[in-house]
Amino acid sequence: MKLVVLRIGHRPMRDKRITTHVGLTARALGANGMLLAADDPNVKESIDNVVSRWGGDFFIEIGVDWRKAIKRWKEEGGMVVHLTMYGLNLPDVIESADLTNSTNSIGVMRNRDLLIIVGAEKVPPGIYDLADLNVAVGNQPHSEVAALAIFLDRVQDGAELRGTFAGCDREIVPTNVGKLVIDRTSG
Repeated sequence: MKLVVLRIGHRPMRDKRITTHVGLTARALGANGMLLAADDPNVKESIDNVVSRWGGDFFIEIGVDWRKAIKRWKEEGGMVVHLTMYGLNLPDVIESADLTNSTNSIGVMRNRDLLIIVGAEKVPPGIYDLADLNVAVGNQPHSEVAALAIFLDRVQDGAELRGTFAGCDREIVPTNVGKLVIDRTSG
């Protein structure tokens, strides 16, 4: 399964930090890449720097036309999931996993490449219609970073938490006390 995040509504002067966190969370929790529907080279540079030091093959594309990206994704057989507080509750979607004929099913999602839409400012109303599934991680205002993290964890059954990143210069060794980082650049 391929997981790609589509970040829409990014405002460069206001959202640079939070959009970077969307990308870093997506990378750390198993997504393959992020499409940014804005032209912000600073966000791309920040995420690319993390990938070069901490490994993996996560990609980021900036200046993406979100309408074309959604259309292309669907034409290639992928599913579009929009994370919104107005959607179906994630626990309800997960519980419907046994309904194999339902489009509102995590089971259906697990068999498809997913384009996960994460908004910033007010999302264009057409997104709700373009999405195959509108999913809420709770129906209260909260961070899109939190929603993305919970969604990625649930859709992968937590397997992403044990993932490793090939080609890293730095790697954290889990310890109960202290910090242990292998630095492959100092040799």
